[in-house]
Amino acid sequence: MGGVKKIWNEMEVAAEARQNGITEFLTSNVTVDTSLSLPHMTPHVIELCKDLFKKWSKLDDSWFSVERVSGGITNLLLKVSVKEENGNDVSVTVRLYGPNTDYVINRERELQAIKYLSVAGFGAKLLGVFGNGMVQSFINARTLIPSDMRNPKLAAEIAKQLHRFHQVEIPGSKEPQLWNEISKFFEKASALEFDDIEKQRMYETISFEEVQKEVVELKELTGLLNSAVVFAHNDLLSGNIMVNDEKEELYLIDFEYGSYNYRGYDIGNHFSEYAGYDCDYSLYPNTDEQYHFFRHYLRPDKPDEVSDEDLEALYVEANTFMLASHIFWALWALIQAKMSPIDFDYLGYFFLRYNEYKRQKERCFLLAQSYLSKSNSR
Repeated sequence: MGGVKKIWNEMEVAAEARQNGITEFLTSNVTVDTSLSLPHMTPHVIELCKDLFKKWSKLDDSWFSVERVSGGITNLLLKVSVKEENGNDVSVTVRLYGPNTDYVINRERELQAIKYLSVAGFGAKLLGVFGNGMVQSFINARTLIPSDMRNPKLAAEIAKQLHRFHQVEIPGSKEPQLWNEISKFFEKASALEFDDIEKQRMYETISFEEVQKEVVELKELTGLLNSAVVFAHNDLLSGNIMVNDEKEELYLIDFEYGSYNYRGYDIGNHFSEYAGYDCDYSLYPNTDEQYHFFRHYLRPDKPDEVSDEDLEALYVEANTFMLASHIFWALWALIQAKMSPIDFDYLGYFFLRYNEYKRQKERCFLLAQSYLSKSNSR
C-alpha cells in the first residue's frame, strides 16, 4: 500500500502544480560520480544532459563545455554551455548533491517547494532531476561573499526579497520544523563513532547531556515570543544569494533546507552567516544594521514608517532565534564530520558554532526575558 500511496501523492502534487501554472520537470536515472576530477566528470555530465534534453542527444560532445561554478561544503555546481544546431548558445546549471547529504536534507520536501518558489520568481527554474542532483536554468550573476551582506543597499534588497519569500504558500503541513530537525540531528549526532582516533577523542569531549539541556531551555524561551510561522529559507548565507550588478537584480537560491519555520529563525540565521565559514563573529550585524534590515523587511514599500515597537520586537525575536541556528548547524556539522567526504573541518565547525552559542546565551536570554517581562506588565 505504501507504493500506491506514494504514487497517489505524486499525482496529487502534479495536478496541483498544473493548476498553479507549474510545469512538470524532466527526469533521468543517470548519476554522476562527484569524486571524479572535472575532466573525468565532464563526459558523464554531457551524457546526463543528452539524456534529459532530447534535442541535444545527437550533438557531438565537442559542442558542450562544462565548468565549475562553485562548490560549497554541501554541493557542487557546474555550468554546462551548449552550442545548438540553430547557432544559439544555451547554458544550464547542473547541481550535484554532496555524497550522503540525504542524511541531513529532505529531498522530497525540497522538490515540492522548489516548484512553487520557482513560479513565485525565486531561484533558478527547475528543468530536470537525475540520480544525484538537479538541472536548473543558469542565472547570470555572481555569488555574494559575506562582506557583501553588510552593504546597506544589498542588505535592504535581501530584506525585501525575504519578505516576499515568506509570503509564498507551499502545500502541505504548516508545522514549524526547527525543533523537529534539531531533535533528529541530536539523535544522529549523539550516536556517532569515528575511525580517526583524534576525531573520536575530540568528539568524546562533547557533553550531549548539556546540549540537550540547552535545547530544552531555548525551545521554551523562543516559544514565548510567538514568532510568525512562514515558509523559510533556513540557509540564507552569502553563497545562497546572487546578484547581477549591472541589472541590479538579486536572487535567493538553493532551497535544500527550506521548510515552514519561525520567521525569527530565518532572520537570526541570516545574521549569523555574516561571519562566513571562518566564523568571525565580530562581523555579526550591530543594532543599527539590524534595524536597517528590519525596516525593509517589515515595510518594503515604506521602511521609514516602521514603528519602534515593531523594530524592538523583531530585534528580540531574531537575536533569540539566532541561538537556535548555532545549535542547529553545530549538530549538523557533527553528522557531516562522519558522513561527508568533503575536505572541511566539520568537527572544528561544531565547536566554533556551539562555543558562540554559549558566549551569546546570557546576553540573548536576558534580552528576551527583559522584553517579555516588559510586555507582560503593559
